[in-house]
Amino acid sequence: MTDQAPPPSLYAAREPIFPRRVSGPFRNLKWVILAVTLGIYYLLPWIRWDRGPSLPDQAVLLDMANRRFYFFWIEIWSHEFYFVAGLLIMAGLGLFLFTSALGRVWCGYACPQTVWTDLFILVERWIEGDRNARLRLHRQKKLDARKIRLRLTKWVVWLLIAVATGGAWVFYFADAPTLFVDIFTGQASAVAYITIAFLTATTFVFGGFMREQICIYACPWPRIQAAMMDEDTVTVAYREWRGEPRKHSEEAKTEPMGDCIDCMACVNVCPVGIDIRDGQQLECITCALCIDACDDVMERIGKPRGLIDYIALSDETREREGHAARSAWYHVFRPRTILYTALWGAVGVALIVALFIRAEIEMTVAAVRNPTFVTLSDGSIRNTYDIRLRNKNGEERLFRMFVKGDPALRIQLEGTPYASVPVPADTSFLQRVYLIAPPGSDPAAMARSDVRFWVEDLTNGDRAYKDSSFNGKGE
Repeated sequence: MTDQAPPPSLYAAREPIFPRRVSGPFRNLKWVILAVTLGIYYLLPWIRWDRGPSLPDQAVLLDMANRRFYFFWIEIWSHEFYFVAGLLIMAGLGLFLFTSALGRVWCGYACPQTVWTDLFILVERWIEGDRNARLRLHRQKKLDARKIRLRLTKWVVWLLIAVATGGAWVFYFADAPTLFVDIFTGQASAVAYITIAFLTATTFVFGGFMREQICIYACPWPRIQAAMMDEDTVTVAYREWRGEPRKHSEEAKTEPMGDCIDCMACVNVCPVGIDIRDGQQLECITCALCIDACDDVMERIGKPRGLIDYIALSDETREREGHAARSAWYHVFRPRTILYTALWGAVGVALIVALFIRAEIEMTVAAVRNPTFVTLSDGSIRNTYDIRLRNKNGEERLFRMFVKGDPALRIQLEGTPYASVPVPADTSFLQRVYLIAPPGSDPAAMARSDVRFWVEDLTNGDRAYKDSSFNGKGE
């Protein structure tokens, strides 16, 4: 037997991060974005929008049961999913654009994980105090009444926020006031309760306990975003050539030192617990709170602001030589960002054009080809078609159908002696139609004739058409 020591463990337990409160322009910007994004998320389902007596009056509604997407005055049907695909493409291109120009600003300011973590940390600070108080409470081994009270209070508030988050999400998929009552009276669907429970649990755990671990370990974007960035990307960085060598202020009185006094303010306010002075790191979400903290310290010791700043790495050489950094616009407007902007704008323009030129009346024509034609007792030739009409309005509309082609052709609607048919509001209606060619007429004798089906909305006169063909005897 050999008396060898076991190999060292590669596992390191997580040290909780308790960011210190900081104030400054970037912190204020994050507060504004937090308030706006949370306000939109929680309040949007409650905005009403009158679309007519037979359509839902919720401004934003994902009606999965009827396969409709309502966004204020825009209604998207299931066959128009390309609009949603276009919006997703624009979102992706927008993310590429902002990352290429300004680094991970999405992660630092608007990502839901960042927003809810900020909110949970705010609650934690209100209840348990700032960084030092929370550290003392965390390191306190004794579970006394005060610690239990503070922890329970914090978790209850977190849980209420989490429930509100899950509850707000389901309101996007059904009429919010109705679903709100149904949830509290036990009449909502099981899917609604399961969704609320799932989102409550994930919000409570992700925002309250996992926090930066989601950004570092679970989110794929930190691994991808490096491909979007280059040396001209403006991102949070430390001016090492100005700050080093760093020492505490007492030592700096006797030796020539850099501006950094190693106060650790930038580390103590960081929500992911990194030291930006170590250079660019995968964990950095570019929230810029370290800039606010450092600028505050620089002002207090009488040094210029900007030791930590939004800068481009391509300016490092210039600044080391004593030249001023190039303007932010120089870095923002470069071929890569211009390309992303052009693609983003092209998709956006295409969607807007498609939205405004799409027809209010839509129809499809499917010829029944089994059999291709029927010879009636009087010798007439009859073809059968299935015509689907879509009424996108909030009230029932009367649609008249007629055909253009050979004047001898006669149209007949199944189930009605009239040439018009009522189509209920916001529905797709299938009507069987017959085209009849008298004996001896050209369409009856020819193997194939072109025809055009027309539909007219008798309320406003809007028209639409589809081309098809008529099969004769081919004599």
